[in-house]
Amino acid sequence: METRNKIALITGASRGLGRDMALSLAKKGTDILFTYHSNKAAADEVIKEINTLGQKALALQLDTAKVASFANFIAEATTHLKEETGSPNFDFLINNAGTALYAPFMQTTEEQYDEMVNIHHKGVFFLIQKALPFMNDGGSIINISSGLARFSLPGSSTYASMKGAVEVLTRYLAKELGDRKITANVVAPGAIETDFGNGHVRDDAKTNEMVASMTALGRAGLPEDIGGVVAFLCSPEARWINGQRIEVSGGMML
Repeated sequence: METRNKIALITGASRGLGRDMALSLAKKGTDILFTYHSNKAAADEVIKEINTLGQKALALQLDTAKVASFANFIAEATTHLKEETGSPNFDFLINNAGTALYAPFMQTTEEQYDEMVNIHHKGVFFLIQKALPFMNDGGSIINISSGLARFSLPGSSTYASMKGAVEVLTRYLAKELGDRKITANVVAPGAIETDFGNGHVRDDAKTNEMVASMTALGRAGLPEDIGGVVAFLCSPEARWINGQRIEVSGGMML
């Protein structure tokens, strides 16, 4: 990252939606710093793909549920940027990392609830807090939510509640960071064919058919449907979009 391209930090970009976000941003000339949870081999493959596109990339391991590790992570990331670019700063933060929970409300345990809080709200909240001193003014924060924060499907009350909280947080960020000209927006995918939730949308025919039947465009989403939207929100053309929730679901549950 020796030249001063724009730099994006993306959590959970070794596969699925995060991978496509990283590649979409790289295609627009952005260098990528991203995290992976445990699959280093997949992360290395994403680095190769980004390099092939002519951009620089670095992957660092991070468990976004462990807030206590964030200070060391940010220190490692910014030290690398300082060494490679002369500045520890970056431009875009995309909070994408997450896991699914499919459990009826009455059967959800406190342990499951706490895990969702830590990954999908507390982790997002405090990673932004740790990252902001190193974000360039005029940058962008994009938090990934879900269509489930708008419509309701049984078994997703806990997960969807956390996404709803992140959507409210994002509006507050947009307000409080306005003096730095940092925008904050939400991208809310519908049901997407990825590994998420053990790949149930992609691999379970009945689920896939159900999603297609309730989507105006007649199919489940693909990772490629999402990454370009995130890349757009990091572009100069999106500079006046702020504090907004953009659902990218093909018209699901209209």
